[in-house]
Amino acid sequence: MKKLLFILTIFIVISTDILAQQPKSAVRIARVKYSGGGDWYNDPSGEVNLLKFVRQNTNILVEPTYEFVDLTSDNLFIYPVIFLTGHGNINFTDAEVRRLRAYLQNGGFLYIDDDYGLDGAIRREMKKVFPEQNFVELPFSHGIYSSHYKFPNGLPKIHEHDAKSPQGFGLFHQGKMCVYYTYETNPSDGWADADVHNDPPEKRELSLKIGTNILVWALSH
Repeated sequence: MKKLLFILTIFIVISTDILAQQPKSAVRIARVKYSGGGDWYNDPSGEVNLLKFVRQNTNILVEPTYEFVDLTSDNLFIYPVIFLTGHGNINFTDAEVRRLRAYLQNGGFLYIDDDYGLDGAIRREMKKVFPEQNFVELPFSHGIYSSHYKFPNGLPKIHEHDAKSPQGFGLFHQGKMCVYYTYETNPSDGWADADVHNDPPEKRELSLKIGTNILVWALSH
């Protein structure tokens, strides 16, 4: 038991150190690669377009590239923000649960966007990561809706799925939101190249603006 606690302590110290040494020159976002059958890889142009928009409309230095990361990889800890999306199912292994918890408890931020049909799996798997918590719906007054652009009515509706109102949920560590989850809105589809989903320009602009807010919030809190 003492040996296990010692190993865990060393792991957390190393994880914290890696996060502290993140490159200061440019921010990158990594797509979370997961098992279970969901298409974690869909719309790879999304993050690239979002980061280009962020570069044009904020003073944040970013690197607009598409990158993905396995939760068991040490590379996880070089990204201040990671992104998870897709349709269908997700299945985290025990090792992935431990690594994701360590990442989130040591300053990392996870943004999850339900591309459709992901909600049940998200709630089940994130309960493994933070068993003592349930997702908390954020009020429209939460700072993420005004961190750069103003969204006084909360999340914009980008894609119509089940005629439900869009919702944003959070999970927290020591009072700080470390996971943000968007449901029934699907902003990341609006980040993709214009010809992928044929969204009107005004919807794409709203999606990029709320995406900017999410990144600004994640990097400043």
